[in-house]
Amino acid sequence: MFKKIIVVAILLIVSQGVFAQRVKPTPKPIVSPPTLDEKIKAEIGNFSGRVWIYAKNLDTGRDYGLRGEEQVRTASTIKLPIMTEVFHQIAEGKIKWTDEFTLTKANKQAGSGTLGELSDGSKIDLKSATNLMIVVSDNTATNLILDKISSNSVNAFMESLGIKNTKSLRKIGGGGDAKAYDEPLNKLFGIGVSTPKDMATLLEKLERGEVLSREASAEMIAILKRQQYTDGLARNTLDTVPAASKSGALDRLRSDVGIIYTRRGRIVMAITVDDMPVVSYGMDNAGNELIWRLSQILQDGLGR
Repeated sequence: MFKKIIVVAILLIVSQGVFAQRVKPTPKPIVSPPTLDEKIKAEIGNFSGRVWIYAKNLDTGRDYGLRGEEQVRTASTIKLPIMTEVFHQIAEGKIKWTDEFTLTKANKQAGSGTLGELSDGSKIDLKSATNLMIVVSDNTATNLILDKISSNSVNAFMESLGIKNTKSLRKIGGGGDAKAYDEPLNKLFGIGVSTPKDMATLLEKLERGEVLSREASAEMIAILKRQQYTDGLARNTLDTVPAASKSGALDRLRSDVGIIYTRRGRIVMAITVDDMPVVSYGMDNAGNELIWRLSQILQDGLGR
């Protein structure tokens, strides 16, 4: 009897071993890492506002867009196309860097910049006004320049570069209306209208030396590198990652366009955040913080 028990036990052990060999372990499911698009959409999923993005790695050609060809309000990013038309008219001999403006109470514009603090009767040359328009986003300098070159000329130059959805519409605070401002839809955009892809295209042309000349393009990039409002794309990283950018701000909008010179390639980015419910002009503005986080995701996703 005891021997029978032992035999049965041995048969059970052997049969279990055979069964174990036949039953294959359940493989663990393969989880793919999230795509760039999934990361972007996860980041903006709970954001109170609307977002438009276009970015491209100029060294690899990889790009990403989220409503990137839709028109948006530019705020002060329209000062980038305005600067290019200044250089254009300089190259054609229509104006000179030494041309002077006289500041008056009537031509000073509130908002960003420093010229509004100068005494009436003070003079400033075109070169200084252009630098201030970009570096400290000076509104008075912008309006003085538009009085000289006109928004219509800015728009014609953009057209000549193949940038067709970007328009300077009027001066800051009103006046100097472009022909494009006569279109009812354009009145919704304020001082300027563009698309993220248009702005990125203009930056790409500048970086490749294709706007007027290599020398002129390089000079404009150098001015953009000195821009002091860096709470968006280049937030906290300018000491280690150079950037050439222009930002814009309205009560419910934040926008930033620029080139980030990463070790994984030169990445042009244009991001607009609009329809935010809370008005804040501090560094912790939700739009600026989102633009910064999106910039990091894009650098990682488009890097070589």
